Order: sequence, then C-alpha cells, then structure tokens
Amino acid sequence: MTAMAPARTEPDLSFLLDHTSHVLRTRMAAALAEIGLTARMHCVLVHALEEERTQIQLAEIGDMDKTTMVVTVDALEESGLAERRPSTRDRRARIIAVTEEGARLAARSQEIVDRVHEEALGALPTEERAVLLRALNRLVDGHLATPVDSSQPARRARQRGR
Repeated sequence: MTAMAPARTEPDLSFLLDHTSHVLRTRMAAALAEIGLTARMHCVLVHALEEERTQIQLAEIGDMDKTTMVVTVDALEESGLAERRPSTRDRRARIIAVTEEGARLAARSQEIVDRVHEEALGALPTEERAVLLRALNRLVDGHLATPVDSSQPARRARQRGR
C-alpha cells in the first residue's frame, strides 16, 4: 500500500509547527508548575498588570474561552494573586486586578517564560535564531495572521492528558 501513497513535494510544515509548539508548551507547563502557575495564569497576571483590563479582554489576549477564563481567574483569586474589581474608568465593568503577591509571582513567571524560550532558541546557532524569528513574525503578521472560516474547523493542537 505504501507504493500508492502520494509523494511529498514539500516539508510537512503543519507537523513541524505543531510538534515544536506542543513540546514548547509542555516544557513551559512543567517550568511554571514549579511555582504553582499555569501558562494561562501567567498570561492573565502579566497582561492584567500592563493596564486595566476586563476578563473578556484578557480572554481575547490569551485566546481563552469564557469558561476557561473564569476557571483561571477563580484559581488566581483563590491563591490570592488577583481579584475582580470594578473598573476605575467604567463602574459597570469589572477588571482583573493583580495583588502585590501576584505581581511578585508574575515577575518570577516572566523570568521562567523567558528562560524556557531562550533554552529553545539556544538549540540553534545565533544566526539561525534571528532568521527563524524573522520568518515566524513575517508569517504571523502576514499570510498566517488570521484563521480562515471553514465548514470543517481545524482542531486545536493536542494537549497532554486530554
């Protein structure tokens, strides 16, 4: 049957990007778990510290659905790292405010995230790192900037333990 398989004419870009992304996420999850955070918790803390943002805004930044965002913020609140408060700009809106302890932990988690990224890029010679980052940024800002609608939506990349 393998003789009937079509010949591949291009590298399997989907596999390469999916696999490297999956492995990077597992490394990130393991590193952040050492300080009791998930990647989503880190994302919420860091982006909530940048400026006053609502749960909806933070969910969009972190590409989280509403349920996942609620669970993430609940966990941050239970840990004393963040709290829901009325916005100072719009009293009808509620923002996610990071506590002092949350800000300290966000600084530590950013160091961890930076280290994991540096370790991944460190596997490449310096000149290849720059080329890879430029190329990925060009794709993210250009041809692969926006998902397309499809009658058969693409599944998210696999997550370990699901």
